[in-house]
Amino acid sequence: QVQLVESGGGLVQAGDSLRLSCAASGRITSTYTMAWFRQAPGKEREFVGAIAWVGDTTTYADSVQGRFTVSIDSARSMAYLQMDSLKPEDTAVYSCSANPYRIIPLPRTSQRYAFWGKGTQVTVSS
Repeated sequence: QVQLVESGGGLVQAGDSLRLSCAASGRITSTYTMAWFRQAPGKEREFVGAIAWVGDTTTYADSVQGRFTVSIDSARSMAYLQMDSLKPEDTAVYSCSANPYRIIPLPRTSQRYAFWGKGTQVTVSS
């Protein structure tokens, strides 16, 4: 079993940066795939980005490509989502998730991820 806890959300202005953290505990191994999703009020959950636990491959949604970066610190069992040039439309609850297997190409649908954190709120004001 794997537990995920997100942190780092908050209220920022458009153009600002924010880094979200995801602390992973339990039986995390190098085969894991980690992903970030977000859900805005009244909208469906949306894929943001994913990374293999060994950090050698990533994928991003078109809406965040070039602005957001996912990374892993395997020594600390941490995943990160660096968000730059934030826009009001980035406002959402951001959740990290994990799949026990290394799957290439990296999955972009929530059904492929078995473990989830509770999420952290990000609000971007205009």
